[in-house]
Amino acid sequence: MTLLYLHANMENLLVTGTSDRSEILLGYYTKYGDGASDFLVISHLYKTQVRELGKRLGLPERIYAKPSSPQLYPGHRAIDELPADYETIDQVFYLVLDRGYSIEEASKTLKIDPHTAATIIKRYLDTEHKRSLPPSPKIYTAPIDKKILGREVKNILGVETKIK
Repeated sequence: MTLLYLHANMENLLVTGTSDRSEILLGYYTKYGDGASDFLVISHLYKTQVRELGKRLGLPERIYAKPSSPQLYPGHRAIDELPADYETIDQVFYLVLDRGYSIEEASKTLKIDPHTAATIIKRYLDTEHKRSLPPSPKIYTAPIDKKILGREVKNILGVETKIK
């Protein structure tokens, strides 16, 4: 990631992230490794939706149906580390986080062991720190309008800021 950011900064570019919603909610990424990016293009899609999108776009099956793997060592597979397959994980997240079901209700609806659903939700709760900025002392500033400041910078320097 350091090299990607070096190149991006040298070329005044942004780094695109490829984490999907499932990975983000599970915290299944390295915080400042594959999780580092300036924007995320598929973070609103669950893993199963990304795979379906790949299929509908006509990508080869070896790409969209490829088993998830962090590939940190030979034979490394995501399913060996996760509490269930992505089809189950995505359904639990959808019912509990998007629809407001309890873990028990989701388990009954999906006909899965409540321990599996609870383990998935525990993983979500335990990885909250990955989805948040690091804690820091409160920095007090006056209320500001960044657009007004950006226009003032443009008027003085004659160049646009990244704030639109």
